[in-house]
Amino acid sequence: MSHHWFLPQTPDVLGMLQSQAGITVEGMQALVAWAGGDAAAADRVRECEHRADNAKRQLREALTVAFTTPLEPEDLFELSRGLDDVLNGVKDTVREAEVMDAAPDRPIAEMAACLEDGARHVADAFAALGGTAAASATEAADAAVASQRRLERVYRQAMSALIEVDDLREVAARRELYRRLSRTADQLVGVAERVWYSVLKET
Repeated sequence: MSHHWFLPQTPDVLGMLQSQAGITVEGMQALVAWAGGDAAAADRVRECEHRADNAKRQLREALTVAFTTPLEPEDLFELSRGLDDVLNGVKDTVREAEVMDAAPDRPIAEMAACLEDGARHVADAFAALGGTAAASATEAADAAVASQRRLERVYRQAMSALIEVDDLREVAARRELYRRLSRTADQLVGVAERVWYSVLKET
């Protein structure tokens, strides 16, 4: 008589989260290219968002069968969800600009660069999770927050400058795009703060 042993599954859920972060960085690179005048990069932003959605879905499926995880499942879920919100915000900004026929300007390019910088730091934080490098994870999370504080300064300056613009249509379009990027920065800060929370629970 043969016996079949069913071993608990241990999918690499942290690796899946890190993969999603890598795709998010790619999406931010595409955003920077788009903001710099490469209109075709808008399609790359959308393609990255679709890939990231698939990565998020795979992670959620893995969490339902994983016997053990390097972080609490709730934290993995929330970090993934937060990343998804960030890339969705970027995709929606690009789409809104296309709908309003509003080409990106210098403040948008500067804010895009800050978002890319923040996404890189978040990816670095994720790479340090689940091991003995908790300090590295929180330092990278702090750097991500700092990059978004720079974005907020750009945002405030850009909004103030709109007072001098006479074309109300342009003012409305710019204000909407600036606000969308500012909200995306807030979402990225939320991810970085969740890194801190996850590390605190593990230490």
